[in-house]
This record gives sequence, structure tokens and C-alpha cells, in this order.
Amino acid sequence: MFFVRLSRIVPLLIALALLAAIVYLVARAVTSPPRAKEILIRLFTWITLVLSAVFGLFSLYALFEHNAPVLDLAASFLITALIGLAAIRIANHVFLKHNPGYRSKPMRANTKWRWPWQQR
Repeated sequence: MFFVRLSRIVPLLIALALLAAIVYLVARAVTSPPRAKEILIRLFTWITLVLSAVFGLFSLYALFEHNAPVLDLAASFLITALIGLAAIRIANHVFLKHNPGYRSKPMRANTKWRWPWQQR
């Protein structure tokens, strides 16, 4: 039974893996490798959060409708998204541990606007 549930989520895992590879390769070509990892972590945090919310709502709806097959499918996807979210958060922790410069983001300069006739 476990392998049947696993076979249902394989297309989702393949799609997420392909998306991750494409985003990382494009971001690495445009920026530096640490910045590409940061972009990937930020993007997949949002993706897994949205997937968790959507499949959580599907699971609740199926639970209230007493629809066991849909509940089983939605719960499988929900668990997959939550495991992915946990993996992304662990990857973020490891990334920040190895790249402490990314903890503090650069801030905009706080300049005071002056009229042209005022002295500097």
C-alpha cells in the first residue's frame, strides 16, 4: 500500500525536481552559485507553502465530505509538500551556516532629502 501511495506522488516529485534544476541552472548562469542557491531556497519555500495550503484544504474538504479516496490522495500530496518544506528549511539552515554573509541583507541608504538652497 505504501508503494501505491508513493507512485501517486512521483509525477509531483519529478516536476519539482525539473523545476529546481532549471531554476538553479538559469540563476547560476546569471548570478553567483550562492545567490542561485538563495533564489532556489526562497522560491521552493513559497512553492511548498502554497502546495501545503492547497492540499491541506483539499484534505479538509475530503474529510468533511467523507470521501476516503480523495482524502488519501490529498493527504499523500500534503505529506509530500510538508516533507519538502522541512527539507527546504534544513537546506536554508545549512546554507546560512556555510554562508554567514547572507544573514544580514544590505539596506538602503537612509538619506535626508534637502531643498536645493539648503546647505549641506
